[in-house]
Amino acid sequence: MAILTLEDGTRFAGESFGAECDIMGEVVFNTGMTGYQEVLTDPSYCGQIVTMTYPLVGNYGVNETDPESAKPQVSGFIVREACECPSNWRSEGSLNEYLKQHGICGLCGIDTRALTRIIREKGTMRGIITKGEPTEEQLSAMRAFVRERPVDIVTCEKEYVYAQGSPNIAVIDFGLKQNIIRSLKKRGCGVTVFPAHTSPERILAGGYDGIMLTNGPGDPKVNTQVIENLKGLIGKKPIFGICLGHQLLALAMGADTEKLKYGHRGANHPVKDLSKDRVYITSQNHGYTIVEETLPDGIEVTHRNWNDGTIEGVRYKGCDMFTVQFHPEASPGPEDTAYLFDEFLRRMEK
Repeated sequence: MAILTLEDGTRFAGESFGAECDIMGEVVFNTGMTGYQEVLTDPSYCGQIVTMTYPLVGNYGVNETDPESAKPQVSGFIVREACECPSNWRSEGSLNEYLKQHGICGLCGIDTRALTRIIREKGTMRGIITKGEPTEEQLSAMRAFVRERPVDIVTCEKEYVYAQGSPNIAVIDFGLKQNIIRSLKKRGCGVTVFPAHTSPERILAGGYDGIMLTNGPGDPKVNTQVIENLKGLIGKKPIFGICLGHQLLALAMGADTEKLKYGHRGANHPVKDLSKDRVYITSQNHGYTIVEETLPDGIEVTHRNWNDGTIEGVRYKGCDMFTVQFHPEASPGPEDTAYLFDEFLRRMEK
């Protein structure tokens, strides 16, 4: 038996799978029907316990091709039913074996629909998964849990060249998903990846044609040095930002961000491109958003979430920079919003 306890005292008893350990983190939910291995390995989930709303997970197994980073990044994984016998021609192992291999705690056999409703009604909460009844010390530690500076945990340790080509792009890694740099390589780009705290002088000295700001975990405001570094890049090169990169550049330009009640996580979020007057289905994973009322002059909203109206994209007039909150590399449509990478290339060609 394993027990999930939320900070408001709500309890769910189920069965453990994966690694047998006690783990605490921020409990969130993802509405994707597939892509669980991409979810597990997305660095933006660092410090979080992820609940999948789709009832059956693990049915097509895991493989060495789908991961978005070198290892699972979640703290824990919750599903209604974990498939024990996957069946797919690409499968190289089971979800249970994969989580055990990487020391990730899993919980199955609970009512994930009820858990999701609680999070939607009360907002994202801390939680703890224990093999038995949690102690008072564990509950106290869970209520005070904070994943300090998660970007520092998931960023690369040193710069590296991923691909040779033209145009040549500097990618700043705040929690990079591999398909971002795959998308650039597919278009013939040269790609060099830099740690999150690389100075603007070091990046500009490389003579790159453009700068990519990646996704990443946590509250954007805690990355104070990164925000200061971005100020040194504004107006120097074309910049394209995704997810956390979208938020960080807005902060560097003087806007503000705030935490959403329960965030956007899944592969089925409608976003309208206002200039095209067209709605796209997007993949998302974030708990914060730009506060529209704080946008300074010269920033134009280009995309809007068609569920709750929050900002999903902005363009910086006169600075040759644009960013989006969703993931155009994640193929939910499957590639409806990949045109944003092509737009980035056109800006560099100018």
